[in-house]
Amino acid sequence: MFDLIPNVVFFVKNKAGCYVSVNQTLVERSGRKSKAELIGCSPSEILGSHLGKGYEEQDQKVLQSGQHLIDELELHVYQNREVGWCLTGKRPLLGKNNEIVGLVGVSRDLKLPDVTSEDFDRISEVVEYAQDRIANPPSLQELADVAGMSIYQLDRRMKKLYDLPTGQWLLKIRIDHASRLLLNSDHSIADIAMDCGYGDQSAFTRQFRRTTGQTPSTFRKLREPDA
Repeated sequence: MFDLIPNVVFFVKNKAGCYVSVNQTLVERSGRKSKAELIGCSPSEILGSHLGKGYEEQDQKVLQSGQHLIDELELHVYQNREVGWCLTGKRPLLGKNNEIVGLVGVSRDLKLPDVTSEDFDRISEVVEYAQDRIANPPSLQELADVAGMSIYQLDRRMKKLYDLPTGQWLLKIRIDHASRLLLNSDHSIADIAMDCGYGDQSAFTRQFRRTTGQTPSTFRKLREPDA
């Protein structure tokens, strides 16, 4: 059934973190030809250690804690170098005695906003305002003031257009900007951190790793032909 849903990655993994079920979208984004090539493998075996390690660490947190991961904003980079933003959810699977035996996960692609809509017209000034100030990110109240709305009203329109509340959308545009600089410039990571509004490199590295599963230096290696 998940093969029929566009823009959604679906998978089930066992307690070792290996795939036991996948949908066709994951097969294609992994650069493989069939589901059989993924079954029994870990993300690192399919995507390489640079891309797979972050996913495996996230899986282990779910498997060990039993806690759900709900709508985690992530920048996914696949072996075929396709890049896209997703909202990811993961839940542990329980056996007969309520022991954790695996997990199930879904990653849903973020939609593109309808720039011709009335809703976009009402927040277009906010979008431009925030994008012009990535190095000094505005507060949610500041953006709400620009829009002439309450934070709640602005969040509602952001979710309708971007699938994200305002705070997550701000994070997205900052990490977007950082990823482009990492891949297309020779700026130092410290300079990129400052360009994206982070007070120090360590804070930037923590946030970037949480969002992409990789450190900035590892992500930068993706521009190398043999990465």
